[in-house]
Amino acid sequence: MINILILIFSIIFLCGLLFYEKREKGVLLLITKSILSLLFLITALLQPHSIPAYYHYLLIGLIFCLIGDVCLALPRESAFKVGLLAFLIGHIFYIFSFSSLIPISYWISSGIFVLLGMSASIFFWLRPHLKSMLIPVSLYIVIITVMVIGSWAVFWKSSLRISGRALILAGALSFYFSDVFVARDKFIKEEYQNRLLNLPLYYAGQFMLAFSVGHL
Repeated sequence: MINILILIFSIIFLCGLLFYEKREKGVLLLITKSILSLLFLITALLQPHSIPAYYHYLLIGLIFCLIGDVCLALPRESAFKVGLLAFLIGHIFYIFSFSSLIPISYWISSGIFVLLGMSASIFFWLRPHLKSMLIPVSLYIVIITVMVIGSWAVFWKSSLRISGRALILAGALSFYFSDVFVARDKFIKEEYQNRLLNLPLYYAGQFMLAFSVGHL
């Protein structure tokens, strides 16, 4: 019952966030986004966690992502850089969480070349527009790609419950593709359509990762 209530409130706040993004209501946008991000953190806290290492690493990652969300809702360029750093640290803890489910030595498979190809394409698409952000964004692309590779390994090579594995893979991929629209909005063309696609994908990804704690 509590999970259903969380999802209902999350959908309501997501709709509110998209509304305020459209109208560029700074303070209301920040408040709504902060509450919505706090909800995915609460979701993880409320799940039964039979694999403590996975739960603790993921929880720390979610906390850093919450910090990143708040920073990205602020108008200053410096806030964006801090937000990027927070998300980068969050992804590193996601990598730790996935490695607690299946050793990194098992992460190599033919499927990762598809992910590497997509990430390389995204990098070369963004590269002419990155300027001083070339190194930070390049590092971010590498880290998030490793994170998705880890989720792929958990899904295909672990013997955990399929529902948990599916939530991990779907959550990581949703996060990955949401960041494509963040990058497009920041470096290519700033427009509402980017956020209209980014935000539902991002929050769907975070909530799926949070719910995965109780499905392994």
